[in-house]
Amino acid sequence: MENISKSQRLQHLYWRAGFGATPEQLLKEVRPVKTLVKEMLTQSDFQPLVVVDVDQFENNKTLKKLATNDKPDRDAIKMRIKENAGLIRDLNVLWIEQMASGTDILREKMALFWHGHFACRVLNPAAVQRYLNTIRTHALGNFADLLMAVSKEPAMLQFLNNQQNRKGAPNENFAREAMELFALGRASGSYTEADIKDAARAFTGWGYNLRGEFTFRQNQHDDGLKTIFGQTGQFKGEDVIRLLLEKKQTARFVTGKIYQFLVSDQADSRESQTRIKGLAEKFYKSDYDIAGLLEDILTADWFYQPSVTGNRIKSPVELLVGMQHSLGLVFQQKQSLIFIQRTLGQVLLYPPNVAGWPGGRNWIDSSSLLFRMKLPDLLLRSRPVTMQPKQDGDVNTQLLARRGGDLMQVKIDWDAFEKSFSEVGPDELADALAAYLIQQPLGKTQRAVILQTSADSARDERIRNLTAALMALPEYQLC
Repeated sequence: MENISKSQRLQHLYWRAGFGATPEQLLKEVRPVKTLVKEMLTQSDFQPLVVVDVDQFENNKTLKKLATNDKPDRDAIKMRIKENAGLIRDLNVLWIEQMASGTDILREKMALFWHGHFACRVLNPAAVQRYLNTIRTHALGNFADLLMAVSKEPAMLQFLNNQQNRKGAPNENFAREAMELFALGRASGSYTEADIKDAARAFTGWGYNLRGEFTFRQNQHDDGLKTIFGQTGQFKGEDVIRLLLEKKQTARFVTGKIYQFLVSDQADSRESQTRIKGLAEKFYKSDYDIAGLLEDILTADWFYQPSVTGNRIKSPVELLVGMQHSLGLVFQQKQSLIFIQRTLGQVLLYPPNVAGWPGGRNWIDSSSLLFRMKLPDLLLRSRPVTMQPKQDGDVNTQLLARRGGDLMQVKIDWDAFEKSFSEVGPDELADALAAYLIQQPLGKTQRAVILQTSADSARDERIRNLTAALMALPEYQLC
């Protein structure tokens, strides 16, 4: 097995388990990888993200009332939608800043994963906040607890129409997605349409009240016999969750998705499938201990093979947060953070559909790649922004990103960044920066081009020019 240097191992770990590292972190870290992983898994400084009082959960009834009056107050409707979008924007920015802070990085990285796995998009800020803090709370805990908690979140129940799931008129949306997307996978062959129909009956009565709390409405529940996965009983929603967790396919499906997120987008090889099978067996036997699964992945020898490092395309959020964290970069106008997300095609709290973001090569198209390559120059050199965000047909993301493009002003802690390279000689500076910023060695042609960007410059200017040039390379898009 080929080996990579300790610095490369640390860099790889910090990117996959977080959002990159600062140069100082890499230079000062002396602990073995296994010790560092254990610390990442046991950090206990979790704090909820708060932008709105959850007691103000209104179930959007005020908005609906405004829209269904005999004479709808269109101005009031527009104002309420704008206020909601503004609060969700603030929550988005707060989460981005939490990720970039470098605190509890593995929790935030896995919360990002669970946000895609349990994709949810509603326009009630209090419901969105509750949902986000639920996935952050359970991100490193037990998948059984996480699945139950998310399934009972008002935001999810609203998004998947279970508030309308009643005895005599079952709505199959929630039950279907619980099987297809949350637990078993669409192509698993582990369930039938009959299973979905009876599971929907089991979930009748699950809903939420005006305070945004889960509630079971007994009078709307179908208490008749149901048959799910070959078992028959007067099942309720909790029983469906239990039955899903009893199936080993749930462990395999979830393990496979986490493997793709942390290890490789291409998980179809025999080698990857063998790894996933072994990891899933242990995950199932542990009663779905997420921390244990992550430790098995992040401390495995194969996780640090050259074939695994530097092979994943950074998601837009990983790219954005990584730049913020590694350079101490602070946006003067928070709207710019939304503008960048929308232009690159990943707006937190606004997934495109129930399946979340597809990821991998789907992050790259002609327009997003151009903006990705230009982004370091736009930020580090304060260049004007001429590109427009992608049109996704969603008025709410358009509201979020309005006026973001002309506000790309940032502060960068160059002093701290440059200090980490103070002992590097001028001839080694480009290679030292490259070793930090990208995970593949510079080719001779690349190195010559990079060096031209900083010829005859003072040291501080040279570091900044080299950094901007290296971050504009295609290799910086990988982690």
